[in-house]
Amino acid sequence: MDSAALLDSVQEAVLAVDPQGVVRGFNRAAEELLGMAAAEVCGRHLDDTPCRPEYGDEPISAALNRLFTGRPTRPVIRELTVRHRDGRRLETRAAMSVVHGSAGPLACVFLTDVSSLAAAEDAAERHNAFLTALLDSLTAGVIACDDTGRVILVNREMRRMHGDPEDGPVPADVSTTHPQHLFDVNLNPLAWEQTPLMRAWRGERLAAEDIVIRVPGRRSRVFATTAQPITGRDGRRLGAVAAAHEITVQRHAERFRVCHREVEQALRHSTSIAEAAPAILRAVTGALGWPRAELYLVDETSGSLRSVAGYTTDGEDTDGFFGHDPIRGRGISGRVWESGEPLWVADIGRHAGLVTAHERERVEMCARHGIRTVLAVPIRDGGIVLGVLTCYAASPEVHEDLFTLLLDGITAQIGVYVALRRAEELARQLTRSQNDFLDLVGHELRTPLTSISANATMLAEEATGLDDEQRQMLAAVARNTAVLQRIVDTLLDLAALDSGHQALHRATVDLAAVVAEAVTAYRPRAAETGVGLHADLPERLRADGDAVRLRQAVDDLLSNALKFSPAGGDVHVTLRAVDHLAELCVADAGIGTPEPERDRVFNRFYRAGNVRHQGIPGFGLGLTRARTIVHLHGGEISLRQRRPAGTVVCVRLPVLDESGKP
Repeated sequence: MDSAALLDSVQEAVLAVDPQGVVRGFNRAAEELLGMAAAEVCGRHLDDTPCRPEYGDEPISAALNRLFTGRPTRPVIRELTVRHRDGRRLETRAAMSVVHGSAGPLACVFLTDVSSLAAAEDAAERHNAFLTALLDSLTAGVIACDDTGRVILVNREMRRMHGDPEDGPVPADVSTTHPQHLFDVNLNPLAWEQTPLMRAWRGERLAAEDIVIRVPGRRSRVFATTAQPITGRDGRRLGAVAAAHEITVQRHAERFRVCHREVEQALRHSTSIAEAAPAILRAVTGALGWPRAELYLVDETSGSLRSVAGYTTDGEDTDGFFGHDPIRGRGISGRVWESGEPLWVADIGRHAGLVTAHERERVEMCARHGIRTVLAVPIRDGGIVLGVLTCYAASPEVHEDLFTLLLDGITAQIGVYVALRRAEELARQLTRSQNDFLDLVGHELRTPLTSISANATMLAEEATGLDDEQRQMLAAVARNTAVLQRIVDTLLDLAALDSGHQALHRATVDLAAVVAEAVTAYRPRAAETGVGLHADLPERLRADGDAVRLRQAVDDLLSNALKFSPAGGDVHVTLRAVDHLAELCVADAGIGTPEPERDRVFNRFYRAGNVRHQGIPGFGLGLTRARTIVHLHGGEISLRQRRPAGTVVCVRLPVLDESGKP
């Protein structure tokens, strides 16, 4: 085999150069690398060839002279730049050695193109730099491992989550330190093998699984974690990656929706705020993820702010953290009591405004229990502060607006409940006062009225010695005494019905007959006042009820209608069955009832404003008793306007079918 064929068999580009720098050999691989034929190069001095190799700033001939002189036993590796036929400069790695043959020594230069390799390395470096910058710019934390499970990437956000240095190489102890901060949604600690990354490394795919990160000295945060394995085209496992983005705010909002329902349930099933308070505080601390909370209410008697209940997730209050009475304008709860505005203290140990002895004592108490953040929110009824809800966090918190808004909703529920209970208590007190008044009427007025009535009757029977004026005076006494007796009897009757002392005597009643009898009884009175009384009644309409009481209710409605209808007017009474109900309507032609007052006219002694201004007599008891009787029969009563003038009173009562069932 000749030397040219030998060179062509070599896969690398080879130049053979004699000691004078003349090219003696140029193989096929060199022709392909440099884009020129061997004939263009061989026989010419290396510096005069089209490829013109460059060795830094030094002529290539000087480097060859050193090579021939030194006669190295191993190839000398140098970086050379050679020119391609199209003018491009190629970076090459040259392995140079001296070969001694029959024609003398030759320098064999083996060229390897490193320009493409350098470009690939540069592209890889730029790609890695871009990927690193991209990952570090994400608001989501990213962590990845290789095929052995070794962590090879932790981006800047993930490092922040765990309190690691933000820059530098991947911490070697990630598998040891990170699990110390990782918990499931029930706050059970996670071992490294249970983390999303390791589960993905074993082949699982996780979609938005919640993980809690709790770094000592920092607030707890909730993250939705997605993880999946990384596999090659051949299905071979290359590693795994996990990404986590914070959803603490969303989870807090979700937990507070649940908290609102729990607070509502606690209030609904409790007879007092003191009874509901433990469940309320348990729900609030659970929603916040904070360890302590206390509920204060303003005492109506003393006007001071008193602790109703305190709750701690530790289970008990061993050293009097709860139960103190805030001083108005002092401390956190006291300031909220005075201002009526929420107060957020991000770090109670550094709050410059807490300077009094009382305030410093509370600060030290909080420090002993590891309390950092405090939020106090007023409980209001309109502009009146009814109490304060104060909550304590064991780590610095940052979601001031969110937590304040959420607790505002809770305190609004409590405020409505407290105001309602106090209104109910006031109503009970008013009822007791009203009953006391009725007792007074019954016992202190009935007896003297009976005596007056009896004496007036006896005087009237022996009136032969009286003149006309005296007889008129005596008749006025008897008439007004009778009016007072009717009022007293009605009040006592109402009291007996409301208290349940006067039970209904139920039986099957023909409502048509009851109404017909009442209409018949009131026709003379209608005729006297010039009012037309008309009735449209069915032949029969059965109901279950007390016939006497139902007649009483119909009498009250007819009396009321005739009283307000002017001479020449008409009162229409209709009774019919509508959807298993008896509907009795009494329509008068009077002055009507203003719409805002239609519900109030059923209250005791209430008379509509237009009635009072017209000077129409009455005491506001007839409709009250009618409503009481109707309600005791399971019915409804309401008022509506009559066109063109007047009022329609409608009563709806359950009726019986042909089988006698309601």
